[in-house]
Amino acid sequence: MSIYVAQSSKMSVPAAVDEIRQKLGRSDGALLLFFASSSYEPVAISSAFQAAFPHTPTMGCSTSGEIVSGHLSKNSVVAMLIGPDLIEDVCIEVAEDLSAGHSLAAPVQAFERHFGRPVADLDFDHYVGLILVDGLSGAEERLMDELGNATDVAFVGGSAGDDLKFSATHVYANGQAHTNAAVLAVLKPKGPFSIIKTQSFTVLPQTLTATEVDQAHRLVLSFDGQPAVQAYSGALGVPAEAAASQFMVHPMGLVLDAEPFVRSPRAVQDDALAFYCNITEGMQLHLLQSTDIVADTRKAIEDRQAALGRFRGLINFHCILRTLELEQSGRVDDYARVFEDIPTIGFSTYGEQYLGHVNQTSTMLAFV
Repeated sequence: MSIYVAQSSKMSVPAAVDEIRQKLGRSDGALLLFFASSSYEPVAISSAFQAAFPHTPTMGCSTSGEIVSGHLSKNSVVAMLIGPDLIEDVCIEVAEDLSAGHSLAAPVQAFERHFGRPVADLDFDHYVGLILVDGLSGAEERLMDELGNATDVAFVGGSAGDDLKFSATHVYANGQAHTNAAVLAVLKPKGPFSIIKTQSFTVLPQTLTATEVDQAHRLVLSFDGQPAVQAYSGALGVPAEAAASQFMVHPMGLVLDAEPFVRSPRAVQDDALAFYCNITEGMQLHLLQSTDIVADTRKAIEDRQAALGRFRGLINFHCILRTLELEQSGRVDDYARVFEDIPTIGFSTYGEQYLGHVNQTSTMLAFV
């Protein structure tokens, strides 16, 4: 059976789900993953997928654009059905009430009951995690820290979107729709898998150290003792009033072993900078310079396939800021063609998860 993908642009939930089911050609598998525009009513789309695939675990989220092999689209739904020949076991759990600071204790305990061992004992070479988070919750860093403390299993995923309305985002699991929540799954693939993180930036020599932060609101008030806007614009050699125009091409990055983990400024708030990710006091950040998203992504995919073999399927958690940059440069179709020969689904996210929470990045899970 392996992996099958499908897309529908029909705006009626029953019609869209029925078209997906017909295109997939079957209704049972090890996992049904779907990403749907916020144009679809959340409860309706989640319950319809579970009804159409009654014997298959389902999970998904709302988006700010959808990806399927060879195409980037909007106002559609994409789905991937993964067969039992690729996934031996899967357990899906929901973490609710994220704003209340609830821990992941309940999902972790459920994983342990399902797999019959502590999650700390799961072999990261044989298990992998997926995580979809309410993209307006601001809880991604805490969740990823908790997962990192609980297990060596790598979790990869994205933050749900709502087509840039920034009103409400939803995650879906087994026919239910949730907000202020995260859906987590632990998979036991039967064959090899690989996680790919790609961001299209070079690291510049200029560094800024956060000296005053409002972490709860993802605000940096000062860098190196200067008002954050002044320090950022000064490092780039532009007037303070031009700072916001530099955000997309000159985000910042926490650099570890020469690898940038992108922290993207979101807005100017008086003399402070609001970010899409948390910045902690004392964190040293490099300025970054954007490069070629299409070429960088193609090379990342080709290099990994050269090392491991042809991918049988790929899930792409692709930052909305990357999508906007591709739209501005007229390169959406060029990017989509990178995936045209690989069974792929994905979505434009409000942030990406892998070894933490990042921005302007694609985090991908590939089955080999």
